[in-house]
Amino acid sequence: MKKTEICSQKKTTVSVCVIASGSYGNCIFVSDDKTSILFDAGLSGIEIEKRMKSRDIHPENIDAIVVSHEHSDHIKGVGILSRRYKIPVYISSKTYESASLKLGKIDSIINFCCGSDFKINGFHIHSFPISHDAVDPSGFTIIRNGIKIAIATDLGRVTNVVKEHLKGSAVLILEANHDPDMLINGPYPWSLKQRVKGRCGHLSNFESRDLLMELEHKELSYVFLAHLSKKNNSRKKAFETVGAALSGKNVSLFVADQDKCSQMIKL
Repeated sequence: MKKTEICSQKKTTVSVCVIASGSYGNCIFVSDDKTSILFDAGLSGIEIEKRMKSRDIHPENIDAIVVSHEHSDHIKGVGILSRRYKIPVYISSKTYESASLKLGKIDSIINFCCGSDFKINGFHIHSFPISHDAVDPSGFTIIRNGIKIAIATDLGRVTNVVKEHLKGSAVLILEANHDPDMLINGPYPWSLKQRVKGRCGHLSNFESRDLLMELEHKELSYVFLAHLSKKNNSRKKAFETVGAALSGKNVSLFVADQDKCSQMIKL
């Protein structure tokens, strides 16, 4: 190829927006302007459409919905969006079996095995197992144009598998669900407190901080703290506790909201 041709090529831009994150609904948007993907759709179809519009995202341009697990805060809007805009749904066979009644009729189901790779146009996606109380829960890494994005929420503990998959990420969407003291002294019944802090529950701020301290930060540019509990955490506590791991690093730290979209970042 001629040098002039190389110089004239336009580099692909990858965009990421956390449309919602928390116990009442989760949805993440990733796009390279040619292909757009939703990872989970746990709000109503109307609410997801409203939030996408606020970021100039057109639902008719969504090419796929990828589902992490069957809990309602991750699949509430999957069926309606799939039917309304004829969007194929990528989901593990075990998760689909568990979620099928909630999803309703979907014309295009593409099953993947947790732990496997698959492609959606130019995006290379790898699913990896996480520790959560669902039948076959997955985290994801997404690679496009050498840019790696990682999604790791709804995990009760950090395994070596999780650590390996998160390394080298430019964007990390990481759970920081609760402050341990707020959880223990909060309004939840004891059984639910045990579930949240258990091995198949959710990561605390301190566990998220410790994970970030272990990861290689060389490639990391953006961290979104996700799935914060409204009753057992605060934006300030999550930001200050987890942010300690990024002190002195050239990394932008954001707290993803339950009630509104994050800003759109472009890489």
